[in-house]
Amino acid sequence: MRVIAGQFKGRTLASPTWEGLRPTSDRLRETLFNVLAPRIVGARVLDVYAGTGAVGIEALSRGAAWVSFIESDRRAQHLIEQNLTRCGVEDRYAIIRAAADRALKSLADLTGDRFDLVLLDPPYDRPSSDALAGVERVVAPGGLVIIEHARKRRAPERAGVLERTRELSSGDSALTFYTCQL
Repeated sequence: MRVIAGQFKGRTLASPTWEGLRPTSDRLRETLFNVLAPRIVGARVLDVYAGTGAVGIEALSRGAAWVSFIESDRRAQHLIEQNLTRCGVEDRYAIIRAAADRALKSLADLTGDRFDLVLLDPPYDRPSSDALAGVERVVAPGGLVIIEHARKRRAPERAGVLERTRELSSGDSALTFYTCQL
């Protein structure tokens, strides 16, 4: 895995040494950020089910103002920290060490934080509708939510105030884009 473009372009990122973590491929990340390019600079980004942190780090590399990483697995949290250190990132981020649903509720209730971009990469066996639950509480009006999922399991048309606007596929994976209709 490597950072595709921006300030940290070409930096190699550490990969998991254990089963059960499926990092977003370089190719799919490149596709995602080609679409997001006009929205990245200065954006507040939330990387949910962050895993290695590669998606959030790519956002920082391309000019995001802030990235919050949500990850419950301690091994993955350490991997995110390691990858941020490899890229020399010292600020502009937070690692939220909690399960996604609990972290989303806390962000909304305690801080009122709203994000321009919310990127979700849940386990492929988890229904997209479950992973999207609660996201509308943290996305800014007009914000964009993107969920990565198995291509064979289509994401819902709507999720609360989120409306599906686009879907891209690459190999066995798909990216579904939602806009916040607030």
